[in-house]
Amino acid sequence: MIVHTTEPVALIGAGELSQKTLKTALTLVSKIIAADGGASAALGFGITPDVVIGDMDSLDHTTATTLDPATVHHIPEQDSTDFEKVLQRVKAPLLLGVGFLGARVDHQLACFTTLTRYPDKRIVLMGEVDIVFLAPPTLMLDIPADTRVSLFPMGKVSGTSTGLNWPIDGLVFEPAGQIGTSNHATGPVTLRVGAPLMLVIVPSDQLAAVLDAITPAAPWPVRAR
Repeated sequence: MIVHTTEPVALIGAGELSQKTLKTALTLVSKIIAADGGASAALGFGITPDVVIGDMDSLDHTTATTLDPATVHHIPEQDSTDFEKVLQRVKAPLLLGVGFLGARVDHQLACFTTLTRYPDKRIVLMGEVDIVFLAPPTLMLDIPADTRVSLFPMGKVSGTSTGLNWPIDGLVFEPAGQIGTSNHATGPVTLRVGAPLMLVIVPSDQLAAVLDAITPAAPWPVRAR
């Protein structure tokens, strides 16, 4: 472990990043960790990350020279993304990821896959429009009626729900089959799923409700990798 803390941390990626989203995340964390080129994004907003982790293939030389070499951790292997390299080396009760949504779709998809590979970690990806996280075994989400709640399966998964306009009971979800986008809440939502394969996508203004829901939720077991 490069970082081991009992406080929430922010992970900064090199994707689409707004000052508003970054500022919101930084009010909730004790440490700032950049994934490779995310260091350039952070410095662009006047923020110096506490730690930089990655293969350093997207960290420009100018940025690298402004950082304390002791905070830069070069992981040369190419079998994982920089996001995954960070998750392998950071232990914290909550990880808020900014700069991982938007911009490049291929990077976004890779991040979604990575969420399913680390189901034991509480990770929330924050964007300007949406929040994305992996559904824990049981999720109790106190959100207003008519709030958009999209469910997207990353594999074959089923479950039950209350508080959704279109309940998921009896459905089998798969990426190339049944999906659950553009559902909406009728009030507080309870979601139970049978495997760590369901992404939950809600509007960014529901961050407080999401954090209140996933913080006490029992996590999935560590997945063999």
